[in-house]
Amino acid sequence: MTREDLAAWDQEFRDVCARLDGLFYRTDSRAHARHYVRGLIAPLERKNGWTIAEYSGNPEPKALQRLLNLSPWDADEARDLVRAYAMEHFADPRAVLIADPTGFAKKGDKSAGVQRQYSGTLGRIDNCQIGVFLAYANTAGDRVLIDRELYLPNESWCADPDRRAEAHVPGKVTFATRPKQVQDMIERAVAAGVPFAWFAADEEFGQNPGLRSYLEDEGIAYAMAVPKNTDTNTGGISSAATLPTLVKHVASRLKPHDWSRRACGIGAKGFRTYDWALVDAGDGHQYVFRRNIADGELAYFHCYNPHGESLTELVRVIGSRWPIEECFEAAKTDAGLDNYQVRLYHAWYRHITLSMLAMAFLAVMRHKAKKEKLHRWAERTP
Repeated sequence: MTREDLAAWDQEFRDVCARLDGLFYRTDSRAHARHYVRGLIAPLERKNGWTIAEYSGNPEPKALQRLLNLSPWDADEARDLVRAYAMEHFADPRAVLIADPTGFAKKGDKSAGVQRQYSGTLGRIDNCQIGVFLAYANTAGDRVLIDRELYLPNESWCADPDRRAEAHVPGKVTFATRPKQVQDMIERAVAAGVPFAWFAADEEFGQNPGLRSYLEDEGIAYAMAVPKNTDTNTGGISSAATLPTLVKHVASRLKPHDWSRRACGIGAKGFRTYDWALVDAGDGHQYVFRRNIADGELAYFHCYNPHGESLTELVRVIGSRWPIEECFEAAKTDAGLDNYQVRLYHAWYRHITLSMLAMAFLAVMRHKAKKEKLHRWAERTP
């Protein structure tokens, strides 16, 4: 990295942190926030209060712990700053909003929302917290996390006043399913004027009638995975294995000429190429079938496509679900998303939001470096 590159990084970092200054009443809190964000992007093996404090030249993490637990500042205002910063650089009217939960393994039972529950991230039932996230993926390949919610199980947390009080869960917080949390995040994105063309998600959200109805009422196009026992007439999940309109039975009636081979993105091993087919279900609803070339395994997607976009576009949107996994990996590896040591409800939001800001900063710097590389290439090309 050249001296000019370092200067550009430093200037961008100072500009990003200046956006946070208005959140804090005290100058020392502003300084601690800068130290924390800088530590999150530093080349540290672990990025928690102790390691970040040492990196910042402090012998103990009390100041950073106070920033997360006690200082008076609003993590939701910080979230709005992260989203606005991301939109300045990555806004795209053809972008896709992507929702997905991720698990954070934890010990003990004091951290807000923790319990033994299934985590797709961990691949098992474990003692963990579940965060629900909204990512933004544009057509240029940039992706960032723009919103987040902590899932609070109902009986073990929302209905337990003593546990709520110990973790400082606000009284106004009531139980919300993960699809409802996603709906709230989409509503915030729409209210903020975030430009996008599609919403994409996995089966947990694709089979939720409340979320689907909200999206359809708002005219928001979507492509969401659904189980094989989805009834193509209603979009609901049916227990009648013999129902002829189950999506798995519709797939079995497809002819060889109904399938076409297309790539839906690039992964670690090259293009992700599958066979695809589409069946129209009326009123803007369509079902897309994806067949693995190697073993014939099928995946099913319920699409609300009110503008009649092509199968090529639907394949692009479905393929865009993978970037949120890349977001999680990058945020955990490069921005300390899962390295926190906090238990309180609001402290979780504060750490996660500052990590999202750190990740957005890194994404912006990669974007700028890519543009500069292309610019230099264009200058050398006759």
